[in-house]
Amino acid sequence: MIKHGWGHEAWLAEFEAERERRAERGDPDWDRGDALPPELVRSLQRFQVGEDGDGSALIGKADRAGDPVYARAVRLFVAEEQNHARMLALLLAAGGAQTLAGHWSDTVFVRLRRLLGLRVELLVLMVAEVVALRYYRAVRDGSPDPLASEVAGRILADEERHVPFHCLRLREAVAPLPAPARRAAVLGWRALLGAAAVVVAVDHGPALRTLGVGRRAFAAQTLRASAPMAAAIAATATAPGAVPSFAPWMRRGGGV
Repeated sequence: MIKHGWGHEAWLAEFEAERERRAERGDPDWDRGDALPPELVRSLQRFQVGEDGDGSALIGKADRAGDPVYARAVRLFVAEEQNHARMLALLLAAGGAQTLAGHWSDTVFVRLRRLLGLRVELLVLMVAEVVALRYYRAVRDGSPDPLASEVAGRILADEERHVPFHCLRLREAVAPLPAPARRAAVLGWRALLGAAAVVVAVDHGPALRTLGVGRRAFAAQTLRASAPMAAAIAATATAPGAVPSFAPWMRRGGGV
């Protein structure tokens, strides 16, 4: 559960603790893998591309932000994302499939993220993270392969921690802006998220149907789930370091 009042020091400790938990737990049993439906293979291949990357641009911007604790936490976040890419690659290999060298959707997101500073980078990154919440929940709950369900569940648990971590930094980033600018930033972010959710729903429609999720439902649920996140980003009146706790709301089925 994500707690009220967490600052960057608490998040750094959480990332470090998760690193230890991950090492103790080890990998899934890749020998349990089976052939996945072709449409799900294609979908997972595209998400694997999106998870892969060295995170150098984000790390550089975090370093320049001047908070060494936050910069260390960002490095651990990037390591978790790289672990997602590694697990997805091994999942695909266990089912006899290969990874992709690239995909247009990842190229677009990377270029958007690198346009300006840390604030824009995180806003665009948050779009991908929120879409991933709904996607990996669908794979966890609807995949015909137990190994795919386990991998998706592990990634989902990480993403549920990543989102409030980024919300905290974004709240700090938009706090100095005038109220109209803050509202515009949050509304713009939700509009971008809505567009991205529609694109993913269309592009991954066959896989979503296999997982028991309709395209329209995927897009609508993803956008609806962003309401508490938008509130967390705009929560300038809360105590320092506080971010509204929306992870339990998501686990109760409030849209994700």
